[in-house]
Amino acid sequence: MTDAAYELAQVNIARLKAPLDSPQLKDFVDALDPVNAAADAAEGFVWRLQDDSGNATDVPFFGDDWLIVNLTVWRDADALTAFMYQGRHREMLARRREWFEHLAEAVTTLWWIPAGHRPTVAEAESRLLHLRAHGPTPYAFTLRTSFPAGASTPVVGDVPEGLGCSA
Repeated sequence: MTDAAYELAQVNIARLKAPLDSPQLKDFVDALDPVNAAADAAEGFVWRLQDDSGNATDVPFFGDDWLIVNLTVWRDADALTAFMYQGRHREMLARRREWFEHLAEAVTTLWWIPAGHRPTVAEAESRLLHLRAHGPTPYAFTLRTSFPAGASTPVVGDVPEGLGCSA
């Protein structure tokens, strides 16, 4: 059971193998709107970062034009997991190596936020850098190694010393 005072933020990034308007990424780009619509309608979905196009492919992350970001908020990890591994999203996961480079460092992290808060890109960058530097902690964790809502959750905007985004 999840503490209703908290919601689960998640960010994942991917480095494109080709420009978004290339034939190589056509299937990915064509699936964005249907997958986003499925997420918006999913049980436990709360919010997602969007640009003017309705997705987030133009939102800069770490100052790298080849990185794309997915930043969402969910009721809890069960809701996120249920969405991730079903339907069109599952199909896209199965094909991710066609469209994205393999990155050796962590590309996904989760953290608890106060209900109603909407995380910023800077906040997501900080959490991902923290996970890369320290592994899973209550500040930034993974589905495999998670922490309960409210477990040492820093105040929103509170960045552990030395972990400001350097990008």
